[in-house]
Amino acid sequence: MEYIQDIVLGLAQGLGEFLPISSSGHLVILPWLFNFSDPGLAFDVALHWGTLIAVVAYFWKDWIRLLKSLISREKNNNIIKKDRKLIGFIIIASIPGALFGYLLDSWAETSFRAPLLIASTLAVMGILLAIADRKGKGKRDISEITLADSIIIGLSQAVAIIPGVSRSGATITTALFRNINRESAAKFSFLLSAPIILGAGLVKLPDIISEGISASVIIGTLVAAISGFLSIKYLLRFVQTRNYSPFVWYRLIFSAVIIIVYLFR
Repeated sequence: MEYIQDIVLGLAQGLGEFLPISSSGHLVILPWLFNFSDPGLAFDVALHWGTLIAVVAYFWKDWIRLLKSLISREKNNNIIKKDRKLIGFIIIASIPGALFGYLLDSWAETSFRAPLLIASTLAVMGILLAIADRKGKGKRDISEITLADSIIIGLSQAVAIIPGVSRSGATITTALFRNINRESAAKFSFLLSAPIILGAGLVKLPDIISEGISASVIIGTLVAAISGFLSIKYLLRFVQTRNYSPFVWYRLIFSAVIIIVYLFR
């Protein structure tokens, strides 16, 4: 049963980190629903390292190209200029999330974990995603993201400290409102996840070291990495031809389930 729990939570992290359904919300609600035992802080940190592996592995060519642009001496190459601008915007958009994560970390581990609060944020953000998906004109791609876009998307990412909001959900929704197309909104959200996950992972890495690497940690990390990689791959493919409505309905239904269980438990 312990390994089943590891797999379920690994899937919740891997899928929820990149699909706009909230990994943090699922990691709070699933143990509450199924009475899972507390796997420990090291396990939770390991799951995030798994999703970091996923986003680095999937976009490894992009990361190499972006990093090369920083050390290139070419000054008049438009592609290099665009890559430098993109990595600069990723850094700028990461600042609000990192700052709010640092300031509100204790609240995220206590006050923000109430089931009804998570049910509310799941529903509200689902409705906002539906509106953004319908109203956004989607005329711009990732190369046309501006400084204003990166600041606003970064601020929306900061709100995701509340479980149920969803980091990817908040950033994709905001990007859609900024008239960035569906695929580019998702890709920018995924690239933006790397610095945030890396920063949080490094801060809490000592917890993994102090608690030790158990079989549960290894299983959870692998499941999160594989499911995260697949969720990136297939979401990018999915939104090329379809909208985000399946994720909106999932959020609303999951929210309703939480409220019903809470009332009758």
